[in-house]
Amino acid sequence: MQIPLQITFRHMDSSDAVEAKIRERAEKLERFAENITSCRVIVESPHKHHHRGQLYSVKIEITLPSEEIIVSHHPEQNHSHEDIYVALRDAFNAARRQLEDYVRLRHNKVKLHEPASHGRIKELFPSKDYGLIETPDGREIYFNRNSVINADFDKLETGASVHFSEEMGEQGPQASTVHIEGKHHRV
Repeated sequence: MQIPLQITFRHMDSSDAVEAKIRERAEKLERFAENITSCRVIVESPHKHHHRGQLYSVKIEITLPSEEIIVSHHPEQNHSHEDIYVALRDAFNAARRQLEDYVRLRHNKVKLHEPASHGRIKELFPSKDYGLIETPDGREIYFNRNSVINADFDKLETGASVHFSEEMGEQGPQASTVHIEGKHHRV
């Protein structure tokens, strides 16, 4: 980090043990993103008036050259945060996940899903457990009984509109998943 780690305790006494745990966790964040400019951690116990265990909230602000990542874990969301170390763990795990996402995006390692192809059932061969889909550009795509998702193969009708995932099979293009479109099906 270019700027030293900043740790702030609000509405509570500072603790050397907690501060050491924060420093350890913050140092581990640099394994996921080398270019962290600064990191600020705020630990707060906002409910001092409660008689039961205090709920800790943790806020982590991480600055990178082109982005700022902010993680806030508030006690209302998780009563296990009566333990300050659990609150810290959860907050730093969330920060780590966001840093990993940031690095993947920066390195273009995000898996992009291709949109499903569309077509109509051209022919069915129920006794042989397969059928053919005709695409708008006139191609024929093979599919089998096991490719049909959320529908009964035996109740399919020719002309039914479908969307599917296409892959290359041994005999040519085939649909690995086939979804029937319509009134009760995803479009």
